[in-house]
Amino acid sequence: MTTTSPPPELTWSLRGRAPHDIPVLAAGQEVTPEWAWGGATGAGVRVCVVDSGIERDHPLVGRVDGSYVVLKDEDGIRVEPTGTGDTCGHGTACGGIVRRTAPDCELYSVRVLGERFSGTGEVLLAGLRWAVEQRFDVINLSLSTTRAQFTDALRTLADEAFFGRSVIVASAHNTPVESFPWRFSSVLSVGSHQEEDPDLFLYNPNPPVEFFAPGQNVTVPWLGGRTIRTTGNSFATPYMAGMAARVLSKHPRMTAFQLKSVLYLAASNVTVSRGAR
Repeated sequence: MTTTSPPPELTWSLRGRAPHDIPVLAAGQEVTPEWAWGGATGAGVRVCVVDSGIERDHPLVGRVDGSYVVLKDEDGIRVEPTGTGDTCGHGTACGGIVRRTAPDCELYSVRVLGERFSGTGEVLLAGLRWAVEQRFDVINLSLSTTRAQFTDALRTLADEAFFGRSVIVASAHNTPVESFPWRFSSVLSVGSHQEEDPDLFLYNPNPPVEFFAPGQNVTVPWLGGRTIRTTGNSFATPYMAGMAARVLSKHPRMTAFQLKSVLYLAASNVTVSRGAR
């Protein structure tokens, strides 16, 4: 199969540039962090991490309200409850970041990855479809697939989530390749920045990646109750999922479209002017 190189202006993560290098002038009503999520902790919001599972009783994750696994065998593909935890640490890291950002959210896990980060597009699609069908408020997907045959199904599912008020927060690939579903406008797509401020997120004036969040050289929970320092767009994504949970906790009637607009207007590099064009 021949792969087409994406356009050179496509940005996956923010490296070598600081927030002042990407100023954005927006027209409309100013949205302050205090109005958007001030005092909110994610209470009443259900967040589902579709990943490698989440280690139960990790001190930096805490309560997991439900754990499920996608199984594929001769009988087909199905989703079942599971008592197992995490197969490789990636999902625990993501779950811990969600918990740190939105400490009182309900946290759920759907395991679609096996050991050594193994997985298939079919299983990923099944896990994401199940999460959308359950109408979770926020779905963290720090994964993507490069397999073009899943593109149409993923796009349909992303649209279904968007109009059903389930916000899919999707990680951009760490390398300059085409992958999905982060490329779809119906998801909230995330890359990482290199700033040290753990609460800083930025809007990208050159999408399709829409937001940059902390994800480079960050400390995250890992297997065995440990922590590690690591880098990747995967770890910026659950930060934005947690922020989405906080906004929805304070403004529970928001649609996915409204939520994306609020996060855009509240980003640190966006200046709102009523006269902007």
